[in-house]
Amino acid sequence: MKKFFLLAALLFISIALKAEEKKIMTSDGVELYVKIQGKGTPLLYLHGGPGSGSYWLEQFFGKFMEEHFTVIYLDQRGVGRSASAQDGNYSMDRMVQDFEEIRESLGIKSWLTLGHSFGGLLQMGYAERHPEAIKGMLMINCTLNITETCCESWFPKAAEFLGENYVSCAQDSIPVMERIGYFGNRLREEGVFWKMGYLDPGNEEVMNKTYEPFENWNYDFGNAAMSNPEFWQNFKPLSSKMQMPVLFFYGSRDWMIGPEHYKGVNFPNMMLWESEVGHMPFLEAKEDLGKAILAFTEKYKL
Repeated sequence: MKKFFLLAALLFISIALKAEEKKIMTSDGVELYVKIQGKGTPLLYLHGGPGSGSYWLEQFFGKFMEEHFTVIYLDQRGVGRSASAQDGNYSMDRMVQDFEEIRESLGIKSWLTLGHSFGGLLQMGYAERHPEAIKGMLMINCTLNITETCCESWFPKAAEFLGENYVSCAQDSIPVMERIGYFGNRLREEGVFWKMGYLDPGNEEVMNKTYEPFENWNYDFGNAAMSNPEFWQNFKPLSSKMQMPVLFFYGSRDWMIGPEHYKGVNFPNMMLWESEVGHMPFLEAKEDLGKAILAFTEKYKL
């Protein structure tokens, strides 16, 4: 009889995780957009940006992911098709609580997480608070220290592309956020922003077009995140304390994060994978990324 009820419970969870779009209401009244698609081990996608949303991953790399995982696509609070926090709460604790409330709502005991770019910070915040909920982490072109990313890769490479002399962060009194705005604007003015993260200039336009179907894309989290000192924490030292398996995939031409950002990342159970790509392997290195993910899941039996 116990076996029957166990089978019934597993069947219920399997049915619940079939392809579905839904809104999940958080305990503080924020409606989050969630889409569940695929088969296999549940995997929560934590997008970057901050504020990029989950749609483009689904469009460019969803077919592969859904063949191997039950993917939970989430637009984080204040992003895309999700609502904003009326009290402006975009703290790490609140973001992590959202992830846990989604997991519990879907009846998932534990899952994998896949983070991209800024999503690496959210993964670390989540893993620090709820390691028991995470089977493993797939970190794809992730930063674990925004200050290092900016000062050792973003700014010097942007200056090089613009033909400007680079002044190190240690020697410059201009705040990091102000420098981000300056270089971002100048790179776009000169039409060379694509060089920071793409191998092909046309792919920047391809990526930007993924937002065209949405007239009212929510940018509230993107506007708020970088002013929160929690997200400027250096999470690299914490990596040595994380016991779950980790795939750390990075691009040798990813100037958005830094091709040497992997240094100082010391997860005890880590597969380090270098790829000849920029910041968007989901678009420009699909085959290599797929190989890395399958090698990782096979090695750690995930």
